Amino acid sequence: MSYSWLPGLLAEIAEVAGLDAALALAAARGGTRVRIPAQADDDHWLTRCVGRKAADAICIHFRQGTNRPRGVYVEVPLGRAANARRVMAQALARGASAAEAARAAGMTERSAYRMRRRSRRGCDDRQGRLF
Repeated sequence: MSYSWLPGLLAEIAEVAGLDAALALAAARGGTRVRIPAQADDDHWLTRCVGRKAADAICIHFRQGTNRPRGVYVEVPLGRAANARRVMAQALARGASAAEAARAAGMTERSAYRMRRRSRRGCDDRQGRLF
């Protein structure tokens, strides 16, 4: 199955360990740098996050082709959270209310208020708009 709609690393993990494991990893550690060990024990954060079978599959996948017995470091993408923030920013830019933007993005109204406040605070006409 193709997971091309996911960011690169999450698509790779979804191919190896399943979509649920990739999304759980993004939800738990998205936006951070983590160490994928050569082998995770039962008390390791990866095993607790995605389960034993998926953790073993992820460890084996990242262990292949490396001489690193301690594991490798990877940057876990945000996954759906990044897309939700993008949707909220676009809705707010179009003039939607905080409640409408929050519903469109699947986030809280408080997040919409914070995003609106930050966008007004950093308004610099010399800069281009990202969204």
